[in-house]
Amino acid sequence: QVQVVESGGGLVEPGGSLRLSCTASGATFSDYVMSWYRQAPGKERELVARMAPGDGNTNYADSVKGRFTISRDNAKNTVYLQMNSLNIEDTAVYYCKASDPWGALYWGQGTQVTVSS
Repeated sequence: QVQVVESGGGLVEPGGSLRLSCTASGATFSDYVMSWYRQAPGKERELVARMAPGDGNTNYADSVKGRFTISRDNAKNTVYLQMNSLNIEDTAVYYCKASDPWGALYWGQGTQVTVSS
């Protein structure tokens, strides 16, 4: 069973930055597709960023392009989400998802990000 744990959320003012971290257990972390999702109150969960294994190809939601950056450190079994120029609309619970090569999906418990002055 793969365990996924997020950290790094918190309260930040508009225009500020945060870096989220997500650690996923498992000996084949380097083969996982790692993704960040978010869910704001009253809204559906949406994909924020995704990073493929191997070539590290990335995808971003249009709303975060140019502001957020996903990266990974396979030696640490960790994926990061650097979030810059945060605005109130970025307020949400952020979830990390690990997808293994056999199609299994593993979600973390989520970390709250609140952007407020």
